[in-house]
Amino acid sequence: MSASFDSTEHPHRRFNALAGEWVLVSPHRSKRPWQGQQEEPEQEHRPAYDPTCYLCPGNSRVGGEQNPKYESTYVFNNDFGALTPDVPTGGLNEGGLLRAEAESGVCRVICFSPRHDLTLPQMTVPAIRKVVDLWVEEFAMLGARPDINYVQIFENKGPMMGCSNPHPHGQIWAQRTVPGEPAKETTQQLAYFQEHGRTLLADYLKIELEKKERVVLENEHFVVLVPFWAVWPFETIIISRRAVQDITQLTDDERTALADAVRRLTIRYDNLFNISFPYSAGLHQRPTDGQEHPEWHLHMHFYPPLLRSATVRKFMVGYEMLGDPQRDVTPEFSAGRLREQSEVHYKGVPAE
Repeated sequence: MSASFDSTEHPHRRFNALAGEWVLVSPHRSKRPWQGQQEEPEQEHRPAYDPTCYLCPGNSRVGGEQNPKYESTYVFNNDFGALTPDVPTGGLNEGGLLRAEAESGVCRVICFSPRHDLTLPQMTVPAIRKVVDLWVEEFAMLGARPDINYVQIFENKGPMMGCSNPHPHGQIWAQRTVPGEPAKETTQQLAYFQEHGRTLLADYLKIELEKKERVVLENEHFVVLVPFWAVWPFETIIISRRAVQDITQLTDDERTALADAVRRLTIRYDNLFNISFPYSAGLHQRPTDGQEHPEWHLHMHFYPPLLRSATVRKFMVGYEMLGDPQRDVTPEFSAGRLREQSEVHYKGVPAE
C-alpha cells in the first residue's frame, strides 16, 4: 500500500482471522445518497401479557401444548423444529457430486421472561443472569448426548431478522454435525493454537485492548468490540477475558458479567436509533464431540442489519453473494458510534 493510503477513506480488504475469509471495506460509499428501500420500524407498544401469544405464560402453543404459568425463564422443545432426533441414518452419493446425508438433532425455544413487552436491554442483570444460567444448563444437557456434536444457542430479534413472535425468546439447535460457521472457526483457532500455544482470540483481544479503537465497552470478565473484520455495519463480538472453551466453564462472577455485557450492549443498540434494535446473535463455543478443544475461546456474535437509521438496512446482495462480504463504514466508525451511546435505555427500564 502507498504511504498515502487512508483506511478511513480508501477501499481495502480486511482478513477475518476467526473465519479465514476476507471482507471488502469501502468507506467512501457511505457518502452516497440513499434512494433504496426504507424499512418500517417495529411497533413497540406491546402489553405485558398477550392472550394470543403462544409464548406467554398459561397460553396454548400452535402445536396444542399449554405453557405453564412460568414466572422466570421457560424452555421447551420447538413444536416445529428444523431438526428431529428420530431421523433414520442414510443418505446418497452419486459420483461424489450429488451428496446428502441424514441429519438429526433437537430444537429448543427459550423464553427469556414471562413479560411479553420486554427485550433483553429492558431486563435487569439478575433477570438476564437467569437466561445465562439456562444457556449453561441446556448446553450441558444437550452437549452430553452422544448424538449431539454441536449446540448452537442464538436469538433472532425483530421481524427484520425473521422473528415471527415479539415475545422475548431465543433458540437452541443441537445437532449431529458441526455447522459451517463454527467449523470454520474450529479450523482457524486450531491452526493458531498449534502454532502459538495460545488461543487466537486471547491474542486478538490483547491487540484490541491496547489500541482501544474498536472497543465498545468492557467489564471485569468480558470485552465488547466491533471486530476488525466486521461485515455488518454495527456488528459486535463479546469475548471472555479468560480463555474458556464453553459457557459451562464460567465462574459465578463470569456468568453475571456476561449478563451485564449483554444488557449494556443491547441498550446501546436500542439507543443508537431510538428503536428496539434488530439483530441475530449467538454464542460460539467448542463442539461437544468428546474432544477437549483447547483451541476454542468462548465468544458471542451480534449481527444487526441496520446501516444508517432505523429505516435503512444493509443488504447482502450482488457482490456480497457472488464475491466477498462488503461494508460501507469502517469498524472504527461503528465502534465510536456505539461507544457514545448512553447506557440508560431511551425508554427507561420498566419494572419487572
